[in-house]
Amino acid sequence: MAVAPTDVLLCAVAGAHGVRGDVKIKTFTGDPAAVADYGQVHTEDGRRFTLTVKQPVKGGMVAKLDGVTDRDQAQALKGTRLYVPRSALGEAEPDEDGEEAYFHADLVGCVLVDEHNKEIGRVTAVHDFGAGDLLDVLRSDEVGAGKSLLVPFTRAVCPEVDIAARRIVCVPPVGLLDDAESEAPDDDA
Repeated sequence: MAVAPTDVLLCAVAGAHGVRGDVKIKTFTGDPAAVADYGQVHTEDGRRFTLTVKQPVKGGMVAKLDGVTDRDQAQALKGTRLYVPRSALGEAEPDEDGEEAYFHADLVGCVLVDEHNKEIGRVTAVHDFGAGDLLDVLRSDEVGAGKSLLVPFTRAVCPEVDIAARRIVCVPPVGLLDDAESEAPDDDA
């Protein structure tokens, strides 16, 4: 079983923890302790595991994967990514302020259009470098075709998100869509 396009990366094995087969995992869930709440996980090569969270540790969680019984087996899994089907996530709950919330996996693949419905590009990833979510968009418009663009995923910049239609309306801040090459100073000046 290969990873399906609709599968969601839930966590990755960072290495062994102790001698009884426990693993340290880096989670990609909002609540790291909830990583086991989504059911059985699978690897890119089709192995399936039941994941049981044991305790938090610096940088992740300690977990038990069924069938992994010693340190060597656990260490052999280092770098292994663990996935669940998108359907295991259910629907995103509103955030603590009552604002709509979205799973990053649902945003990837959406078309980004401007307020006049002109396509800007397609979301290829969602990043959070500490100051809020950024949509990584592969541009398809005539100005920046083939270039990557980071778009702040805020209510002001992305006022309309339609997951069912796979469409996000963007009101780009001044300069966001300008081609960097066209703004470079002219050497002849």
